[in-house]
Amino acid sequence: MTASVINSLMFAGIGIVALIVAFIIMELVTPKHNLFREVFEKQNKAAALLVGFFLLSLAIIIAASIHG
Repeated sequence: MTASVINSLMFAGIGIVALIVAFIIMELVTPKHNLFREVFEKQNKAAALLVGFFLLSLAIIIAASIHG
């Protein structure tokens, strides 16, 4: 049982790191628009939806690849 808990925590950590790296790459790909500033400082709802759907789709892909 402890091995499965450790594996779950390890894969969750890998997934979170992968999402953070993907967000950083998305920030680098769109140099004209700072998505972090658009979402959190300017509270741009369209940019928040874009980032949210992007991260959600990546989370589904990462979960599917980890699950096998």
